[in-house]
Amino acid sequence: MGRVGLYAALSLVALLQLLPFYFSVTTAAKPKTDLSSPWIFPAQVYWENFRTAAEQGNILVAIGNSAVITVVSTVLVCILGAFTAYPLARRNTRGNQVVYAGIIGLIMIPPLAVLVPLYTLMKDIGALNTHWGVILVMVTGNLPLAVFLYAAFMRSLPISIEEAATVDGANAVQVLLHVVVPMLKPVTATAAILAGVGIWNEFALSTYFLRDPSTRTIAPAVANFFTTQSSNPGAAAAAALLSVAPVLVAYLFLQRNFIKGMVAGAMK
Repeated sequence: MGRVGLYAALSLVALLQLLPFYFSVTTAAKPKTDLSSPWIFPAQVYWENFRTAAEQGNILVAIGNSAVITVVSTVLVCILGAFTAYPLARRNTRGNQVVYAGIIGLIMIPPLAVLVPLYTLMKDIGALNTHWGVILVMVTGNLPLAVFLYAAFMRSLPISIEEAATVDGANAVQVLLHVVVPMLKPVTATAAILAGVGIWNEFALSTYFLRDPSTRTIAPAVANFFTTQSSNPGAAAAAALLSVAPVLVAYLFLQRNFIKGMVAGAMK
C-alpha cells in the first residue's frame, strides 16, 4: 500500500507539472476565434499559429541565436572552469585560497546588481547587439559556479594517479589533459547542464544587450511576441512551444547522460 501511495503521489505531481504544457498545446492548436475551454483539444489543429510565431515573431531566428550562444558559452565555461579549478584544487597556497574565496563570492552577486556598469562597458567596447558580447557575459556569469564544481570534484580524485604520471615523465599540462580531464566526465555533464539550461533561459541581461530583433535570443523574443500578440493567445502559445522544443528534444535523447551527470555531481 505504501508503494501504491507513493506512485499515486508521484503521478499527481507529474500531472500537475504537465497541465500547463497541455493547456499550451490546446491553446496553440486553436484559432483566436475559438474560445472553448483549454481542457478541450480541437478536432483539427490550427497550424497557422505556428506559422505566425515563426514569421512575425522571428522565433526560429531567435532559436538559432540562442543555440549558438548556448553551445559556445557552455563549451567555454566547461573548458575554462576545468583549467582554472585544477591549480586551485591541487595547490593549497594562501594566494589560491584567496582567489578561490573570491570566485565563490562572485556566485552570491545577482547579475542585475551589476547591470548598469556592465551595460556601460558593453557599450564602450561595441558589444551591444552582438553574439560575442552576450557570450562573454554568459561565460563570465556562469564560470564561478563551474570553477566551484570542478574544484570540489578534483579534490575528491586520488592524487596518486597524477603522481604516477609525473614519475613516468609527464609534465603538468600532460597530466591535466591526459589524466585529469578524462576523469571529469560526471562533473562536466553537471556543469554543462546547469550552464546550458541557464543560458538558454536567460532573459534579463539578454533583454538589455540584444535590442536588435535579428540578434535577439529566445526568451526576450517570446516575451516581445507575447506583448504584440495579446489578442491572439494561440500564436503566443505556439511561440512558447517552439521555444521549448529544442530543449525538450535534447533532453529526450540525452536524458540518461543528464541524470548520470546530475547524480554524480551531487554525490561528489
